[in-house]
Amino acid sequence: FLSLVAEFCCGFFVILILGNFWFLAVLYLLWLYLDWETPCAGGRRSRWVRSWTVWKYFREYFPIHLIKTSELNPNHNYLLGFHPHGVLVAGAFGNFCTDPTFKNLFPGLTPYLHIMPIWFGCPFFREYIMSAGMVSASKESVSYVLNNEGGGHASIIVIGGAEESLNAHPGSLTLNILKRKGFIKMALKHGAHLVPVFSFGENELFKQVANPKGSWLRNVQEKLQKIMGFALPLFHARGVFQYSFGLIPYRQPIHTVVGSPIPVKQNLNPTNEEIDQLHALYLQKLKKLFEEHKSNYGIPEHKSLIFE
Repeated sequence: FLSLVAEFCCGFFVILILGNFWFLAVLYLLWLYLDWETPCAGGRRSRWVRSWTVWKYFREYFPIHLIKTSELNPNHNYLLGFHPHGVLVAGAFGNFCTDPTFKNLFPGLTPYLHIMPIWFGCPFFREYIMSAGMVSASKESVSYVLNNEGGGHASIIVIGGAEESLNAHPGSLTLNILKRKGFIKMALKHGAHLVPVFSFGENELFKQVANPKGSWLRNVQEKLQKIMGFALPLFHARGVFQYSFGLIPYRQPIHTVVGSPIPVKQNLNPTNEEIDQLHALYLQKLKKLFEEHKSNYGIPEHKSLIFE
């Protein structure tokens, strides 16, 4: 979805260059140069964009729900680990990039959804995603958000990243997380409390072409992901007037459950052992969150999360 909108914006920029409006393209390039660091400095959110009526219909289409299980004191900063990535990351966008769901449940907290830096190089598109509250997933960007002395900031990171989207098959409960410890180190350095978040239904929105590990398709996808920085899952769902094929996601409910915070004491130079200990605790809390809520959202009792 993001790539389609980005391609449209880039195409519009090319039209400006090739047409009679090349001077507008030059002015925008100058602006891009001057504004290049903004995605790493908290972005430039717009309450007006986040409150567009279209987002209300977007949330109601699936529908998307945000479930609160514990209070989050706005005097602290938080790092929310979002799972799973899915294909669309609809739960993350619908709950953290549109108003008023999050601010009603967690007053005093400002959410920042971190996405790949590559998206902020796309002309015009970068202005839109920043206005929705998205910022870069670079270390500098996460540090900027979590370094708010008065608290009240919430960094949301999709821990599995683009690689995890290749596992986004209906019924899949596989998370790419065992080797992902950078977010743990960031939480320790800034004393940001960790909060596990699991979005039930995220993997049910699309059907993906079979790509088991070791298959030629999976090997190609993984190589392209390493080259380009983002994955290319081959997916389909429904059309506008029929349900057999198309790119519109299925109407499957999404319940994004926000867990209890894990207190983190600031440690500017954490050791590998300290990082591993907190990482293990995070996995434990994430698994507990899933087990406590899976029966509410149609997950069979015998199924559990798989960490890779």
